[in-house]
Amino acid sequence: MATREHWTFIINTYFRNTMTLEQIKATMAAKKYAFFEGGDYNLNIIGVRNSATGNKVTNAFDDLLYVVYQVAGVWQIKKWMITTDNGGGTARLVANQYRGSHAIGLHQGKYEALKQCAPVTVYRDFTKDGIYQTDKTETGVFGINIHKAGVDSARVDDWSHGCQVFKRVADFNEFMLLAKKAAALHGNRFTYTLIESKDIVNLLG
Repeated sequence: MATREHWTFIINTYFRNTMTLEQIKATMAAKKYAFFEGGDYNLNIIGVRNSATGNKVTNAFDDLLYVVYQVAGVWQIKKWMITTDNGGGTARLVANQYRGSHAIGLHQGKYEALKQCAPVTVYRDFTKDGIYQTDKTETGVFGINIHKAGVDSARVDDWSHGCQVFKRVADFNEFMLLAKKAAALHGNRFTYTLIESKDIVNLLG
């Protein structure tokens, strides 16, 4: 069981601070996930689910997306508010690393986003009782895209039925500019990693 000090660290790290490069690398290593270091704009796209909410459906943009990459040998870390959870639908992405799972394509045929192009695993929840179920999983291509909500959305609602969704359009546009630079250099396939905030490595001891 996590101590009060550990949970205080998680909350402070998650909501107030940006993880350091060392902390991100340590967390990825602890999970035995790949961390990309070769070349400019070789993006590490890392969703962080807010573990403090447990399995409760919050219908809020209370998760984070980190993008970590180098430009001319200098590390860059970007962080934006997103949701990694649906607004009460039936699919919720299982925390894991999904290699080459996404590519730039049209979200619902409307605008460019990162579109799922390889299998991922989701929890299936058919009760819709305000609590996410975790006993049933399914693996496949379900349209679990990385896309935008409104200009600055307050509630998830129908913006996500399992997708990873940006709260703010301006943040999403910044993210897509990075994705296009990365695709031009490394090809149009992206790895998406989803971790729980409780699994962030505490380098402070």
